[in-house]
This record gives sequence, C-alpha cells and structure tokens, in this order.
Amino acid sequence: MKQLLQHLGNGETTVADVPTPSPAWGHVLIRSERSVVSIGTERMLVEFGRAGLLEKARRQPAKVRQVIDKVKADGLAPTIEAVRSKLDQPVPLGYSNAGTVVEIGEGVHEIRVGDRVVSNGPHAEFVSVPQNLCARIPEGVTSDAAAFTVVSSIALQGIRLASPAFGETFAVIGLGLIGLLTTQLLIAHGCRVIGFDTQPDRCRRAEAFGAVAFDVSSGIDPVTTGLSLSNGLGVDGVILTASTKASEPVHQAAAMSRKRGRIVLVGVVGLELSREDFYEKELTFQVSCSYGPGRYDEKYEAGGIDYPYGFVRWTEQRNFQAVVEAMSSGKIDVQSLVTHRIPFERASDAYGASMSDAIGIVLEYPCRDFAESERTVRLNSSSAPTAEPGVSIGVIGAGSFCGQVLLPALQKAGAQFRTIASAKGVSASHLGRKFGFEKSSTLVEAVLDDPEIKTVFIATRHDSHATLAIEALKAGKRVYVEKPLAISQAEFDQLKRTYEGLDAPFVMVGFNRRFSPLATKMRELLAATVSAKSVVVTVNAGAIPRDHWVHDPHVGGGRVLGEACHFVDLVRFLVGQPIQDIHSYSTRDRSDMPIDDEATISLRFKDGSIGTIHYLASGHRSLSKERVEVFCSGRVLQLDNFRSLAAYGWPGFKGMRLGRQDKGHEAEIRSVVEAIRTGRPSPIPWEEIVDVTNATFEADRQIRMRA
Repeated sequence: MKQLLQHLGNGETTVADVPTPSPAWGHVLIRSERSVVSIGTERMLVEFGRAGLLEKARRQPAKVRQVIDKVKADGLAPTIEAVRSKLDQPVPLGYSNAGTVVEIGEGVHEIRVGDRVVSNGPHAEFVSVPQNLCARIPEGVTSDAAAFTVVSSIALQGIRLASPAFGETFAVIGLGLIGLLTTQLLIAHGCRVIGFDTQPDRCRRAEAFGAVAFDVSSGIDPVTTGLSLSNGLGVDGVILTASTKASEPVHQAAAMSRKRGRIVLVGVVGLELSREDFYEKELTFQVSCSYGPGRYDEKYEAGGIDYPYGFVRWTEQRNFQAVVEAMSSGKIDVQSLVTHRIPFERASDAYGASMSDAIGIVLEYPCRDFAESERTVRLNSSSAPTAEPGVSIGVIGAGSFCGQVLLPALQKAGAQFRTIASAKGVSASHLGRKFGFEKSSTLVEAVLDDPEIKTVFIATRHDSHATLAIEALKAGKRVYVEKPLAISQAEFDQLKRTYEGLDAPFVMVGFNRRFSPLATKMRELLAATVSAKSVVVTVNAGAIPRDHWVHDPHVGGGRVLGEACHFVDLVRFLVGQPIQDIHSYSTRDRSDMPIDDEATISLRFKDGSIGTIHYLASGHRSLSKERVEVFCSGRVLQLDNFRSLAAYGWPGFKGMRLGRQDKGHEAEIRSVVEAIRTGRPSPIPWEEIVDVTNATFEADRQIRMRA
C-alpha cells in the first residue's frame, strides 16, 4: 500500500510503499476514502524537517539539554549516532481519516466489517486504528465531510475547556481550519464570535458562518476592537487557534478579556506570559490537549478501556461522535472549507509553497480491494551487506534499538538480511531499505514460515518475547531475543519446556554487557584468583514516566525484569558461579508501595562470592550511567560506564581506556553470527540464561511481595 511519510533529517515528504498493517488486538483495519490535511500541525512538522541542524536545535531547547547530558555521560560519538538515527526515522503524517472497515482484530465488539468510520489514522491507503479512536459515520454524511471529524474534535475540545454559555461573547484569534471550525461550534453553542486573522479571505469565511471578523493586517487593534464590541467590559473568553512563534496573541487575549475571563490555547503560540496581564483580572489560562480525554493514555487508546460515562462525559471518541452527529444535523458546515482536492498519489503537493493560503485540503484515495499479499512487500535496496554463508536472518520488531544498535552490528558481522517485520510496517520498510533486507512485512508469519530464514532476531516489546521465541523454536529456527526473555514465570516455564523438548535448540538473550572488552578483561583477571569476590554495580538508570509501557507489568514487566536483568547477568558472568540466594528491596512511595526502579538486589553465589546491584532512577542524567567495582584478594577493579577500567593491586596491569564507550553490542552479535555460521551453541550457555532469568524473577517477586 501507499503511505505519506515525512523524513525529519532532510525534510523530504514522500508517498512510500509499505506493507498493509494487520489489525492488532482491539484494532480495526480501515480502507481510506478521504483524509484531511491539518495545515498548521503537519506543515510545522514538515518545516521542522526541512530546517538545518542548528534551526532544529533552536526549536527544541529541551532536546538540546538532553543531548548535552548524554555527551557528558556517554561521550560525543554515541550521542551523534543516536541523534542521527532519531532524525533518520520517517514520521507518518495525518490524523483525520474517513473510510470503510475491511478487517477487525480480536477484542473488537462494537465495530463490524463494512462499517463506515472516522478515525485518527494517518494519510495511508489502509490504516490500523484502535476501536476507541473510531466512530461510525451516520447515514447522509459524506466521506468528504466525515474526514474533518478528528480535526473538528480538536476545536470542540478547546471549546469544552472554555465552557461557553448561551449569549456569551468569545474571540477566536487565528481563523485557519481549526479557527473556522471553532467559530462554527461556538455559534452552535449560542455565542457571539469575534474573529481575528491576517488574511481577508479567512475573515470573510468566518463572517459567512455568522461571526464578526477583522483583518489585523489592515492595522486594526484587536484589543480595542474586542473591548468595543463587548461594551467595554471585555469578552467572556478567547480561544487561541493561531500558529505563530510570537507571544503577542496571548497578551492580546488577556487584554481584551473581562475580569475572570477564560483563555484556552488550541494552536501554537509563544508563551512568554506577563503576570500583570493575568493578575488583576484573575484570568484562567488553559492549554487544550488534542481531541479530548483519553489522548495519549495507552490503556484507553490501545487497551480499549473506556472511561466511565458518568465521570468522563466527553472522551475523544465521544467528541468524534458528537461532531459527526452535528454534521448529520447540519449544525456545522465543513464542505465549504474544502479549498483543494488532491489525489493521494500526489499527496506531497499539499505541503508545497503554492498551498500557503489553503484551508481545507482533502486527499482522495483510490477505491481498491484489500489484498492479504500486500502485507509483505519486496524491497529494492542497493545497500545489501556482504553475507556470510548460512547466516540468513529474519527480524521481528523495528524500533529504535533495532535500528540504532542491532542491525548495524548484524551488518558488520556479515549477516544476510531476508525479512523484517513490524506491526505497522513503516519502520520495517524504512530499516529494510536502509540495511538491505529483501522484504518487509506486518506479518510475523512472513518470518517464521520462511524456510530460507534459519535464525530469528526478536526485538519487540517485552510482553511478546516469550511467545515469539516459542513459536520460532517450534518452527525450527535459531532464536535471539532482546532482554528480557520473558516477563512472567508461567511463560518462562513454557519456554523452558519447549526448549527441553527439542534436539539441540539455539537460544540467545541480548545480555551484551558481558561482551564488552572491558568486562571480558575483568573476567580474565578474576578467573586467575581463587578467593571469593565482592561485586558492586551502581546503575544511574534515569527516570522513565510512570505511565510508560515499561512499567506496565503486563507489557514491559517493570524495570527490574526489563533492565536490571542485564546487571544480574553481568555479575553472574564476572563471578563465574551459579546463583544460590537472592534478596531484593526497593524504596517506597508515599502510599508505601514499592518503586521498581529504585531497587537493591543482593546475590550470593555457590563459591561464597556476593554481588550487589543498586538500580536507581533518581540520579542526575549527566552522571555516568553504569559503574562496576570488584573487590577480591586485596585487589580492586573499577569499571566506569564501559569506557575505562582502573585496576588497583593487579601486578602488571594498571587499567584500560577505550576511545569510546563500548557496551559489547558488536562483540555480542559477532559471536552470535559466528556461532550460527560454524554450528556452535549459543555464546551464553542455556544454563546461565536460566540461572539469570530465574534470579531476576525472584528479585522482582520479592520487591512486589513486600508491597
């Protein structure tokens, strides 16, 4: 299928061939008929992509601070690589779509195949969208009109926050697409509307809907005008729908407002606020978030868990429904806002200079049947790596780690790339073309059922690791799984049973730290000692928001299972003995619940050695992330962030320093590819993988048990 993509690095906007997505649990697959270009939001993204590096940095100062902290912690070269990789990723454009459902995933009950629906799907021939982000289109509403639903819901949510009452006077600053929709919705609420814009045509359109509108480019003063038209008392509310870097619209909104007036920001403006503007009038200022409650809530959007109707009357889906019903009853007119119609194959024209005065741009899609075969596409790549005989691999998952770390390491090791699969297909196609894969797909089966693929690399979210590993083993594949191997004891036990029922299976887990040249040097030195060892690992892990999927026990498993397992393995590797005992503790929040990324894990080994892992998220990110110290036989080894190794008391060895940080990824993948090529077992013995995984499960269990 075709999809419109924006490349953040060079600013190029293209209609690309990508695999048709498969509807995940709770999702529906929609054949697009129309979609609307949100001029302000999408053009801002396109302009950001076209800007140079310095301009990109100027526009995102918070990101610049993160980059500076990463340079301090990890060094310049890894930081540059991470930034380049981030800018290299294509971004889907669009979020206001209308079409027909052609397939539904498991867990979908309210929507049926054949339903006409609106959704926040991107500009693509087929879109897979969660059911909570869809709404049925009433009879009599055209696809042209319905395609405006989601962008109209942005305007509606801003109005809901402003709480207009019948008879009140509102000002709308910025009469672009969302501003004109806001104007109509306010009038439908029984409000008097005063509009302001810099383009006369937009003002005329607002007046056609019943507003009083003024072209500020003619020299009129918005503040004086707003006060004059409200009998000198000030308007009841202002909704800012402009797109500008200047802060003047906020000042104007405050100056024209009555005492205790309401100001809602829907667009994008400068936010250098003056306290005096707000203090004397006790004004309310609020920023509206997209289409309404539920936006960016993974449990609502992807998980399908609705908010209780009696407590959250207007969710984003209910806003969609309200808009299409208003279209059906004729209360709002979006058809008159259409200024351009563009066939989808020429969608990139929507972002050209000739469209600077456009308001409503509708993309029109060809009507064609859904084909299952289109879920796997052949890629025409000119960058295929030199392949080692017999090392033909498939990859499931195409996230940032896969693109930044895993695939470059595999390419250097000489692997033969055959098929890469991801849920939506965009990232798989991008990485597939970049690294020379033969195919990209949205089907796991495209990898597992291919007899040419001998080894499967799994780099998906944590909750699918064990299931995919089991399926790959049953399909007769060698398996590499990014950590963790599993996020529940039950699925790990099932994986063990599958492994033990096969003849010489191959399973490798991405515990890369043990392959770092500094870690292998430590192991070499420690192996020559006979006394017990004391290992202390301090991880300045950095905070991740509590609503991130990593913290979800059913998706990410928590940070102990998902990340601290790395360091359990590293200590196990350095000591070289089985783990016999585990004790773990965590800090607690104000409700006395354990915090899983503020933990101490203590290990005792068969030979009497001990290890302590301090996994902490509360430190400052400019401090180096990982530090390992080993005490034994009157000697000390001190590893700092996998860049330097200091030795105290070791005859003939003072330490090592690398030119750049090396956490062992390349050496790890090189060892995997070499093992596959020569027919040797996994570089990490299965017994050690089981030992480390069981120990991590026990550490996590103790933390959660103490709740």
